[in-house]
Amino acid sequence: MKTILSVAHIAVSILLIISILSQQRGAALGASFGGTGSTYHTKRGAEKVLFIATIIFAVLFAGLSVAILFVK
Repeated sequence: MKTILSVAHIAVSILLIISILSQQRGAALGASFGGTGSTYHTKRGAEKVLFIATIIFAVLFAGLSVAILFVK
């Protein structure tokens, strides 16, 4: 059982890394260093799906991490 959880943990971690790196970089951080950040941007289409997938992968990653701790 622990082997299955470990393999799932590795798979979810890879998917989480890919989903984080695939997201567009926003101007929010640049605005704090003197850039113009006066525009408001809503997530639409694929960007929104990727954002929600990142949240789901993060929750799965945390859940699998806790599950691995409790499995003998």
